[in-house]
Amino acid sequence: MKDSPHGRTPGWKVSLLPFLLLVILLFLVIKHFGSGALDGGSQVALLISTGVALAISMLVYHTPWEQIETAMAENIRSIGTAVVILLLIGAISGSWMVSGIVPTLICYGLKILSPKVFLLAVCLICALVSVVTGSSWTTIATIGVAFLGIGAAMGFSAPWTAGAIISGAYFGDKISPLSDTTVLASSVSGTPLFSHIRYMMVTTVPSFVIASVVFLVASILHDPGDALRAGEFSDALHASFRISPWLLLVPVATGILIYKRVPAIITLMLAALMAGIAALVAQPDIIASIGGGNGFAGGFRGLFITWYGDTAVETGNAVLDPLVSTRGVNGMLSTVFLIFCAAAFGGAMTGAGMIQSITQVLTRRVSGRTPLVASTVATGVFADMVTGDQYLSIILTCNLYKDLYKEKGFESRLLSRSTEDSATVTSVLIPWNSCGMTQATVLKVPTLEYLPYCFFNLISPLMSILVAATGYRIYRLAKGPSASSERPEHL
Repeated sequence: MKDSPHGRTPGWKVSLLPFLLLVILLFLVIKHFGSGALDGGSQVALLISTGVALAISMLVYHTPWEQIETAMAENIRSIGTAVVILLLIGAISGSWMVSGIVPTLICYGLKILSPKVFLLAVCLICALVSVVTGSSWTTIATIGVAFLGIGAAMGFSAPWTAGAIISGAYFGDKISPLSDTTVLASSVSGTPLFSHIRYMMVTTVPSFVIASVVFLVASILHDPGDALRAGEFSDALHASFRISPWLLLVPVATGILIYKRVPAIITLMLAALMAGIAALVAQPDIIASIGGGNGFAGGFRGLFITWYGDTAVETGNAVLDPLVSTRGVNGMLSTVFLIFCAAAFGGAMTGAGMIQSITQVLTRRVSGRTPLVASTVATGVFADMVTGDQYLSIILTCNLYKDLYKEKGFESRLLSRSTEDSATVTSVLIPWNSCGMTQATVLKVPTLEYLPYCFFNLISPLMSILVAATGYRIYRLAKGPSASSERPEHL
């Protein structure tokens, strides 16, 4: 431990205690609560671990409360936009389903997609949409939900379909110049945006190709007899909703807004509003039923409940009914609660200097390119687990390693790529991270269930280390008088 004007900094062994406690508590919560772990148990685990971190830092190491409070407040402030987006996604999930938009996408998808290439098609389409939108969250919350229904109709398990959706969405998000995480990683590391994107292709494309091959093989090996459900699903949806190509104007309009780079909050708000209007026009009986009446009062209540509350449309198909039921904004509140608790835990660990102590151990004996990249990847994953937020993880990892990369003579784009290969793509694999919580809520598939099938997200960190080991396109900055020009020398 070190002395400082603000008290002493805990050593790395002590700093690990709150994190290890969190892992144990979350293991017990998930084991005993199962799918209900997000309803309160995980939040309590985070708060207990936060309390332990505070007790150690303040009572033993005399860290000033103001220092920790500032770090916690900064963490919570940084998630404000994400929370609003999450609530709007809840409104979209309800309105896009009840209006018939998602059922229409499912019906048309069943006609177009073949079970023999389904998972591959899902991965590729989600990747394309995510590149254009720059948002994995938006992609998953819209067409991702539709693909989940199509996959169920074709007999694919929800975790397999969710893995294909997430793999494609995060690949597209990662290489899109419109992505906030891509812009963040390039800016914090000091790397030009398009230089960062081009350099990521060296590890990202091979990871995506391998994942795509796995999804193709899984689709080919899929039992075609299960696809007989598709007709049942289509008939049930046609009987329950008014299926019309006119409803696709809403996702088309949403795509135009995204293309025009309208801010995400405004885009999502308009998407929910347009879907609400479409619901009143295309599904008046369903809206009236949800509102419990007729006329203006029933329509008004039904529309608002569609945005914020629980809705269930009886289709007569026991497998389909859960897929078309939604919880609106209310369904996101437990996730929002969890995000705030995770931000508090990350703030306490950061304010106490515990994260810094742990990462210093990781970098202490780093010398060559492979240990340096491996250490960066490990830090990115660890930061995702501790801070519970990918944005904080990216900022923390880049700031911790920026000077070290410069000292060792490596380009900043190697840092930005290694950070994205870890902090960005693994965030969705951690149950208490904001990304993992959000996608589990939106897709209705627990994080640990879809995790083994997110092949792109699992392969990317390993690919980053493998490429570093080969030395392919990894350069040292030229030394001497020409160093200021950052002319690379191949290793």
